[in-house]
Amino acid sequence: TLAELTFPCAQQLLTMAFRRLIPLLDRVLVEKVAPAAKTTGGILLPESASKVNSAKVLAVGAGGRDNNGNLVPVSVKEGDTVLLPEYGGTQVKLADGKDLHIYRDADLLGVLTDK
Repeated sequence: TLAELTFPCAQQLLTMAFRRLIPLLDRVLVEKVAPAAKTTGGILLPESASKVNSAKVLAVGAGGRDNNGNLVPVSVKEGDTVLLPEYGGTQVKLADGKDLHIYRDADLLGVLTDK
């Protein structure tokens, strides 16, 4: 096409724009949610008091296998807000600058709901 002739790297940039990281097995890709820096009453919180312990699930793997070889699906789904452990997970930096983390499904502490 004309775009490929004019801009040889245009196709590569277009492919990179639609690239997505999909975790394998029972792993979950999350983006940490920044805690509020101010309380509802207007009190500013110090950085040491505001730990990031929740995250939004961006992608999940297909699941792990049990001893009989049966597929055990992941217990969370995309869009869930989960509670993270204090330590653990693997940090992943993507080309677009996003700072993401990968956790095993069993390492997640729970799902946060509004109810």
